[in-house]
Amino acid sequence: MQRLAMAAALAVLSVSAEADAVVGSWNIEHLGWNNDKRVDLVARVADHFDLLAVQELMDPAALGRLERALEAVSGEPWSAMASHALGRGRYQEHYGFLWREAEVEYLDGAVVFLDPGDVFAREPYSARFRDRQSGEAFVAASVHVVYGEGVDDRLPEIAALADYWQWLAEAHPDTARLLMGDFNLPADHEAWAPLRALGAVPALADQATTLSNADGRYASRYDNIWYRPDRLSPADLGMVRFPALVGLDHARARDRVSDHAPVYLALHGGRLASLASDAAAVMAARCIDLNASAPAELETLPHVGPARAAAIVAGRPWHDAAELTRIRGIAGARLAEIRGSGRLCES
Repeated sequence: MQRLAMAAALAVLSVSAEADAVVGSWNIEHLGWNNDKRVDLVARVADHFDLLAVQELMDPAALGRLERALEAVSGEPWSAMASHALGRGRYQEHYGFLWREAEVEYLDGAVVFLDPGDVFAREPYSARFRDRQSGEAFVAASVHVVYGEGVDDRLPEIAALADYWQWLAEAHPDTARLLMGDFNLPADHEAWAPLRALGAVPALADQATTLSNADGRYASRYDNIWYRPDRLSPADLGMVRFPALVGLDHARARDRVSDHAPVYLALHGGRLASLASDAAAVMAARCIDLNASAPAELETLPHVGPARAAAIVAGRPWHDAAELTRIRGIAGARLAEIRGSGRLCES
């Protein structure tokens, strides 16, 4: 049975549909390994952005497959490019960029940072693009900070990002900069002080972005986009709660798509208005499965709150919706309203 994907899947505000590019960043956990990743579902999420920076790209050929899947989903031309392999030892990753050709144009400057102090395990990758609607150029830079044995192993790379930020300004003067990626460190950590001193701020202040083992919950605040508010005035920014968007609980989303959610920044508005309408369309098209839907989805049924959602999960398997009368507080009238809502998967 297909499941309801809630409008709450998208942590976004509705904005004007007149505007320009929506830039996203996504650690698509080991994209390119033989791990049964659902590239079709990745493409459905990625299609909500006009430019996407990809981390944990393990094989550039996988980026090409994702590009083709995006073109199939969107019906529009896309382009892609990837860095060379980066990393110390046998474990290496690539960075990638994907962009919708109708909205974003690649200009120049695709380069891996020449790290003079050899601080980064995976040196940042950047390129200059242009928003076709506004005509404005911007620099997109992507990085995956080393995880290491603990926070102390990450701090040298975080500190070095201030120097990298200045290098981007020198390489691309008078151009807005976006520093995106999986930083493995929350934005309120004191290690960010040098970058903040240069006027950069995070798009997300306290939003967790990694999928926890508890369905519907998010854990670490690792993914972000840094920018200067005196150079950019985003129409919106946030995180896309993609599991509900593609009809998966967290366990299956982690296994088949990614353990990170994408983060985004709308340069001047962009495609975000369509995100809310997309979620509404998915809601209308899918149903709630008493045996598979997440508690948060069950709570969208009439007369079902957290306690009754938990009781539904505990009472699985359900063979017929009529059995819901076993749950305290659900009798004939309330059962009729639940069934009459049209939200249940019933044969």
